[in-house]
Amino acid sequence: MFFLGAAGLTAFLLWGLAGLPDFGNFRGDYGLLLNRVGVDETSATNIVAAVTFDYRGFDTMAEEFILFAAVLGTALLLRAQREEEEGPAEDMAQDRRPPHDSDAVRELCLGLVAPAVLFGLYVVAHGHLSPGGGFQGGVVLATAPLLMYLAGEYAGLRALSPQSVVELAEGTGAAGYVGVGLVGLAASVSFMKNFLPLGRPGDLLSSGTILVLNFAVGFAVAAGFVLLLTEFLEQTLEVRRRSRA
Repeated sequence: MFFLGAAGLTAFLLWGLAGLPDFGNFRGDYGLLLNRVGVDETSATNIVAAVTFDYRGFDTMAEEFILFAAVLGTALLLRAQREEEEGPAEDMAQDRRPPHDSDAVRELCLGLVAPAVLFGLYVVAHGHLSPGGGFQGGVVLATAPLLMYLAGEYAGLRALSPQSVVELAEGTGAAGYVGVGLVGLAASVSFMKNFLPLGRPGDLLSSGTILVLNFAVGFAVAAGFVLLLTEFLEQTLEVRRRSRA
């Protein structure tokens, strides 16, 4: 049955690919219009960012809150309830020894923490100029705490991403996106109006609120993934048993 379904899916994919226009012969009116007016109207040389955070900024806000709700729901499910109590870790069981960390993996991961943070910030800050932005850069930023854990430094992971700070960053990023939209509504007649100076196309400080929204999304996405990471790690590293009382 699997091979039959896979063959049918492959046939549909090939049929769809065969109907695509040749490379360089795209005739989508929407894309052509945006390429013609997008830079002049937003000063963003990355038209995808202009669509995401300007022309369809309201849709992007909904997508961000989908992630926010998913993180919140996962955290609520994984966190210890009042009727639960922590049990001994599996690695502390009799005659069981945890594997030793690899020195090569530890040194490599620790050495990549700072570059991951810098590259993540770069992707967020240049999202309106080149491919990238808050969603992509936020995921890159979230790899820094993961690298700390892979280096065998769980305490370092907790120190690098305190839970209270992570939760604050998650809420601030989501609230900041809505706040920018409300300021645009107060400054004009439309929600998510780009009310800041657009600047010159190609400059780092350009595209008005698109740059601000990139950072808001970047912090929210990074904090959301870090929160998921810490919750899953705590659930994995601590064996829990339900109290019979």
